[in-house]
Amino acid sequence: MNRKNPFLTAGYEGPETFCDRERETAELIASIENGRNTTLIAPRRYGKTGLIKNTLSKLSPEYDRIYIDIYATECLADFVNLFAESCVASLETKREKIITALGRFFGSLRPTISPQSDGSVKWSFDIAENMAKDSLSATFDFLRERERPVVIAIDEFQQVRNYPEGRVEALLRSYIQFLPNVRFIFAGSAMHMMSEMFVMPRGAFYNSTDILSLDVIDRSVYQSFAKKFFEDDGLSFSDESFQYLYARFSGVTWYIQATMNRIWQTGNGLRSNKDVDSAIDTLIGNSNLVFMDLFRSQSDASMAVLKAVAKSGYVSKPTGKEFLNTYSLGAASTVASVVSNLLQKELLYKTADGIIVYDKLFAQWLKRMAL
Repeated sequence: MNRKNPFLTAGYEGPETFCDRERETAELIASIENGRNTTLIAPRRYGKTGLIKNTLSKLSPEYDRIYIDIYATECLADFVNLFAESCVASLETKREKIITALGRFFGSLRPTISPQSDGSVKWSFDIAENMAKDSLSATFDFLRERERPVVIAIDEFQQVRNYPEGRVEALLRSYIQFLPNVRFIFAGSAMHMMSEMFVMPRGAFYNSTDILSLDVIDRSVYQSFAKKFFEDDGLSFSDESFQYLYARFSGVTWYIQATMNRIWQTGNGLRSNKDVDSAIDTLIGNSNLVFMDLFRSQSDASMAVLKAVAKSGYVSKPTGKEFLNTYSLGAASTVASVVSNLLQKELLYKTADGIIVYDKLFAQWLKRMAL
């Protein structure tokens, strides 16, 4: 075997190792080309970030592109720092133009200049909290004067809801609606928070974007994608075992990629369900201590509910008598409070079918604990 492992678990390396999402990519591009912003909503590990980067890579060269992940930001100043740095770094490549932009739009700030190993320099800001709103205004002024069209993808956008300043999305909307040459992709994994901002009538971005939700990739499409890599390298590939893997993780992209990555690593091909089980055992084993610490940090009632949900697969009525009695969970009011808390912590997740354990590897680990 002489090829690089094609089953990526992080990053984007081009269309060859990106599975499907042709319809979603086409929809995002159509929205951009026709002057519309888009809200992209999907649970974590469905391939949302890969879809964004695949879309950006396929845009016409006339577009400038910016991708920002704001999950680690904790306040408006953090956001503005990252947003301003990304805009300047992505849109101005020559040092002279950067200096002009910094002087014209960010004159009150003191940028930090860091030499890079390739000979270039990185410009960064250290924006104080009391300067955040003024700096945000300056950044949008900078964008407004761009001659080329710009596409900005902001990943984990629901994070703005957690900033202590409050109503940050309303502030952003007040600027974004006056940027005729900039198109936005607002991506988020917290469905209820994204819905409150973009779908509910009281939301700041209500009725201002296209809405695109991700489902899992079709099994037959995913199977053909995976099979080609094995056959091209002369390795065996069991269709039945891939279907077994797909079912184990309900088709969710990252878990399938991570398992196939381990199977490919062996160089033996996908021969049987045992290969799938062995790879999953490795993944769970690598996270065993993390899962144990996470589990033990919960209350007794939370631990019981987590094990019960994991063993059930999904629960449509977590306070129903059947679920409560089957797992001896006690009072419905107590379980309702526990479920609400676990949903807030994103240990549980609400789907159309019911409540599930969000992390599917953690769910597999919990099933073993429940035996």
